[in-house]
Parts: sequence; C-alpha cells; structure tokens
Amino acid sequence: MLWASFAVVRHADALAEILGEPYGTLILTLAVISIEIALISAVMLTGDAAPTLARDTMFAILMIVLNGLTGAALLIGGLAHREQDYNLQGARAFVAVLMPLAVFSLVLPKYTVSTADPTFSAPQAFFFAAVTLLLYAVFLVIQTIRHRGFFEQPAVADDGAAIPHSAHAVRSLPYHAVLLALTLLPVVLLSKRLATVVDFGSGRLGLPVEFGGVVIALLVLTPEGLAALGAARANYLQRSVNLLLGSAVATIGLTVPAVLAIGLVIDRPVTLGLDDAGTVLLVLTLVMSAMTFGGVRTSLLQGAVHLVMFLAYLMLIFSP
Repeated sequence: MLWASFAVVRHADALAEILGEPYGTLILTLAVISIEIALISAVMLTGDAAPTLARDTMFAILMIVLNGLTGAALLIGGLAHREQDYNLQGARAFVAVLMPLAVFSLVLPKYTVSTADPTFSAPQAFFFAAVTLLLYAVFLVIQTIRHRGFFEQPAVADDGAAIPHSAHAVRSLPYHAVLLALTLLPVVLLSKRLATVVDFGSGRLGLPVEFGGVVIALLVLTPEGLAALGAARANYLQRSVNLLLGSAVATIGLTVPAVLAIGLVIDRPVTLGLDDAGTVLLVLTLVMSAMTFGGVRTSLLQGAVHLVMFLAYLMLIFSP
C-alpha cells in the first residue's frame, strides 16, 4: 500500500505538471473520493452497513484532512520557510463552500424535528442531496473555468525559480492518468481488507471501534497527504491547500448526495448528525480553518493549533 501511495503521488505530480493547477490536484482528489464513495455505497447496498457509516467516515476524513494533515503541512512549511504565501481568494472559496456543506450534512440533522433520530426526512434528504450536489458543481466550474487563477500559486519559490512538480521523467497524459488509476485502486481496496485486521486487533486490545476507522481513513488519504506535505516543504503551499481543502469539500459534496440517494432508494435512514462533542469539534475546526486561511500568509503557529485539535479528536475517541 505504501509503495502504491508513493507511485500515486509521482503520477499525480506528473499530471499536475502537464495540466497545471488546479487540474492536477483535482484529478487526484476526485479519484480518491470517488473510489471511497463507491465502496461506501457498495456496503450500504448489501445491507450490512451501520446507519452511521457515512457520517463516521466523513467526520474522520474531515478531522484528518482539516486538522491532522493541514496542521502537519503548515508546521513543515513554517519550519522550512518561516512564512508561506498562498492564494487567499482560492482558500476563501474552499472554506466558503465547506462551511455550509458541513453544517447542512453533519450538524443540522441533529436539530431537525421531522424525525426522531439525527436523520433527514425524505423531502429533506432529497432537497439537501440536490443542493449539495448543485453547490459542488458550481464550485467545480469556478475552480476549473471561471476563476481558475484563484487556485494557482501566487508566488514562486524563495530563489525566484518555478518549482517543478515531479522529480521523475514526465511522459504523456494518458500514460500518467492510467497509471494513477491503477496505483490508486490497491491503496483503497487493500485498506478495506486491512479494516478487518484492524477491527480484530482493536477488539483484542480493547481499543474503541472508531480508532480502526481513523487508521483506515489515514491509509486511504496517504497519497493526498504525502503530496500535500511534499508541496508544503517545497514552498508550494497552494497545491497543499488545493489538495487538502479540496478533499474536504469533495468528501461532503459527493458523499452526501450519494448516501442520501441510496437511503431513499432502499428506504433506510442514514444517520448524519454528530453527537454534541463531535459538533463542537467540527464547528471549532471550521472556524479555525476560516481564521487560518483568512490572512495572506501562514506560519507554524497555525499548524500547531490544527495539530492540537487533531490530538483532541483522537483523545475523545479513547475517552468520549
């Protein structure tokens, strides 16, 4: 899995160099999230999935991406370059879309009164699935066509030279696209196999069930995480922002419509609302993300804050 993850990063870097930002990072993000959604949907359709599967998966990915990986990227970049530039307009666009999508899907269901559980009623599920997908589609148009410049690195490296994405030879677009898919599939598919082993080990060691989900989510996100950390170390923070915030937005923008649609088709409720502690952590994470990416530069201080919030998330898994 780790070998495949490094191969994914290499081919994603090559695609980013061929296509330019934000297309290179967008391809990697959509590939990872699409396969993950397909696996969640398959489990739901077999009837073996817990009603909280989608919620727990989305929440774990958001905490890992917005706190763990973002914190590590900012910390590494801050240690190497003190302060780093990124495109403020692009980062604000990510956060502006992420905040309502996250609240609609993970907070609001707990406070609606149409159902007794933290779920959506059928009309609510249809409405929020539609508006979530529509808003994400509008965002993709903004990112790739209308305001593509918002998601490009505003400055070059310290020495004034452009930073190449890939240290390896860059070949044709079809070559790297096909190999990206072929190397990405083992990462996600093997992680599901590993889930059985992790769950068994967690049970034998008396670890919380949620811990296994975090481990699997970390493995699935390894390609994006490695690419984001490498970009931050190379002083190309905008690519890290595109990868990490883009992954968070895509996770909700694609997962919520898919699972709500499946729930409507098979007539099974999908629990989306978080508990009180999860809600507090999510809201705090969104507020902190808005503050972190609300200025022109970042430093290791913001990275340390996000890492502390990720540690708090892990602590609450072991001691709710």
